[in-house]
Amino acid sequence: MGKRRNRGRDINGIVLLDKPIGITSNTALQKVKRLFNANKAGHTGSLDPMATGLLPICLGEATKLSGYLLEADKAYIGTCKLGVRTNTADAEGEIIEQQPVADFTEKQIKAVLKQFTGTFEQIPPMHSAIKQNGQPLYKLAHQGKEVERKPRTVTIHSLEMLNLNGDELEISLKCSKGTYVRTLAEDIGRELGCGAHLSALCRTETGSFSIDQAVSMAQLEALAESGFENLDTVILPMEQALSDWPVVDLSENSAFYISQGQAVQVPQAPTCGQVCLVSQNRFLGIGEVLDDGRVAPRRLIKTG
Repeated sequence: MGKRRNRGRDINGIVLLDKPIGITSNTALQKVKRLFNANKAGHTGSLDPMATGLLPICLGEATKLSGYLLEADKAYIGTCKLGVRTNTADAEGEIIEQQPVADFTEKQIKAVLKQFTGTFEQIPPMHSAIKQNGQPLYKLAHQGKEVERKPRTVTIHSLEMLNLNGDELEISLKCSKGTYVRTLAEDIGRELGCGAHLSALCRTETGSFSIDQAVSMAQLEALAESGFENLDTVILPMEQALSDWPVVDLSENSAFYISQGQAVQVPQAPTCGQVCLVSQNRFLGIGEVLDDGRVAPRRLIKTG
């Protein structure tokens, strides 16, 4: 057989996209991959089509780090439409119930929001990509079926009211991965006694990345028209995904053995946990400190 042809450029790094409303995360990913002519790309946590905001896209070797960004905490700003419930818990669904909305005080709202901070069990919505017996729940929901879902343990680190304007409650939250904000909006409406659904959502943070660093699809398209040299300026070094991790700086000798898959002894290494491996200012990948104090490779990056 002949050698497989390269289907794109070997570029490595992370693009922080401000995903526009109305497209899926996968559609956004494919557009970015095409603009960069990248041979490999992956995103780090889906946003519903109605949601906007921060969608980190990993190019090349950075896809090896996508799982770590998936696990990272996220932050959102959302709008809860009070008095209206939908079958999807968001604005894309059909209205299933309407109730009058009381003239809530700020104190009442804050008391309800306080109930949803901390760690608790959350039941995923039927309109979600979670699979049951190999079938995504949303496909069953489209068939009019509802099945029992296993509760998931989620953590909401902070939940605050930003604004209350009539029947629209704007909230900000920071939460663990896997938290469904539309389920939260529905639960808030239930506790207020009037029902609610999520009418808008923007992701503002993923791990150490912020929406302030993101670029729009229109900006990427404009840069692409002027050539890869300009477009590539928005690619961030992949190690920035781990900027809040402890760093182990390896000698050239230790880096060699790490590259061969061997654990090495490193003076003054952290006592435990996952670490970011570097050597001579070059990012090598992810390591783990073993019980005996040695540092072992876990996910190495190839850039040369």
